[in-house]
Amino acid sequence: MAISQIISLFLLHLLLPLASISLSQSSHQLICEVGTGNGGSIGGTSLLPASLSKLLIKGGTVVNAHRQERADVYVEDGIIVAVKPNIKVGDEVTVLDATGRYVMPGGIDPHTHLDAEFMGTVAVDDFFSGQAAALAGGTTMHIDFVHPVNGSLMSGFEAYEKKASKSCMDYGFHMVIRHWDESVSKEMEIMVKEKGINSFKFFMAYKGTFMVDDAVLLRGMKRCKSLGALAMVHAENGDAVFEGQKRMIERGITGPEGHALSRPPMLEAEATGRAIRLASFVNTPLYVVHVMSIDAMEEIAKARKTGQKVIGEPVVSGLVLDDSKLWDPDFITAAKYVMSPPIRESGHNKALQAALSTGVLQLVGTDHCTFNSSQKAFGIDDFRKIPNGVNGIEERMHLVWDTMVESGQISVTDFVRITSTECARIFNIYPRKGAILVGSDADIIIFNPNSSFEINPRSHHSRTNTNVYEGRKGKGKVEVTISRGRIVWKDDELKVAPGSGKYIPMPPFGFLFDGIEKIDAKLVSSFKAPVHRFKSDV
Repeated sequence: MAISQIISLFLLHLLLPLASISLSQSSHQLICEVGTGNGGSIGGTSLLPASLSKLLIKGGTVVNAHRQERADVYVEDGIIVAVKPNIKVGDEVTVLDATGRYVMPGGIDPHTHLDAEFMGTVAVDDFFSGQAAALAGGTTMHIDFVHPVNGSLMSGFEAYEKKASKSCMDYGFHMVIRHWDESVSKEMEIMVKEKGINSFKFFMAYKGTFMVDDAVLLRGMKRCKSLGALAMVHAENGDAVFEGQKRMIERGITGPEGHALSRPPMLEAEATGRAIRLASFVNTPLYVVHVMSIDAMEEIAKARKTGQKVIGEPVVSGLVLDDSKLWDPDFITAAKYVMSPPIRESGHNKALQAALSTGVLQLVGTDHCTFNSSQKAFGIDDFRKIPNGVNGIEERMHLVWDTMVESGQISVTDFVRITSTECARIFNIYPRKGAILVGSDADIIIFNPNSSFEINPRSHHSRTNTNVYEGRKGKGKVEVTISRGRIVWKDDELKVAPGSGKYIPMPPFGFLFDGIEKIDAKLVSSFKAPVHRFKSDV
């Protein structure tokens, strides 16, 4: 390589953080130009950071989880500084007209896997493309899962810091626990007290890779409780799933339908119930990720009815899809629907919707973990080798609105609660996130309930070449997305910059830990033990 080429590459590396990115739905391409640092014309639209330091959203209906009101929203330097009617501003302020629209907190996706190394490959959406897709769909923050590296939580955290260096929106981290020893226990404390992680995930499935046994789960739950961190579980009986997979292969069922048949709802329910009982034994809050079946949901409902602190998270694929496509004769079509736990047969989705509308389930994630068709083809002769994962980070807000609000199952304020506010509350970042209140971050969407959307893999912003929601149409559309005071999505065009996103530390001891000590004390007082006995000579 010539000296001049090396210098050019070095300069490009230095300037990359200033690069502004334009993604147009019509072209579905990334266009990267090196910015001047003081604005510039990119993709036909002028980016003026100075003007975006002051922003007024005028004439809309402001919706929070607790109420909605006609009000203007005034933003300075990425923070909401006023929410009231008829705000007057000077000419230096950028004004957005939200008449006839809802002005809502940006969505928060509690469950994503960007740039994830999984099943011998890497998810195609990284922290730039995945976040860009999220912003186009009205989501302004997500929480991703950090995996240990060589058994070290710290090494895993540092690896994900590097992955996230290209972020274009705010994000947080959960941490996965894959084994147990004293170093893991110590590193959990460092993650909570120094790195802003307040949740740890335990896989009860994926035998031989991610799966932990009950001993590790119990130790992990106890440590979570002592640190004020939330224990999370992927709930499937991994041993039984392993047996189910062997059973399918022995019967010659090697296609994607074998994936669903090998891990039926009863195995999700068993693991969900077991995790709930272990959490009750430890007396610590529990978060069950991607609740996909009636059976698992009913376990959560029973526990919550007794007063146990259990959070149930359905994902959008489980709410709006059924498993019929897994039986499609075209392998590529069927394989794109493979995820775990599996998308269930029709009826489960409606029941999950009902549970969400009544508060049995609390918030909606996506489990966004995307692989293209060539990666899915790794399992063309053996469904066990199909990388598990579907898209959803861009589609979630639209699909939840159309499925839940347009159908009359929930209100507009409920929509804000299940897509944004409840996540912020659970992970202890409310009201910085998840609200349109004075002092909150200016993560805002302008939503037109009378507009419409259609999902198409040729126009979505994910890097995957498939989309499990392809062809779906509905009412309600995100017209503007604002991330920390900057307009990043408007007129069907994205304006995002790699490196502009921020890591959001999440402090421990959120509201789910309120009253835990009293429950412990009540339990101990009920023991009537130890019994003091007289020793007698025998």
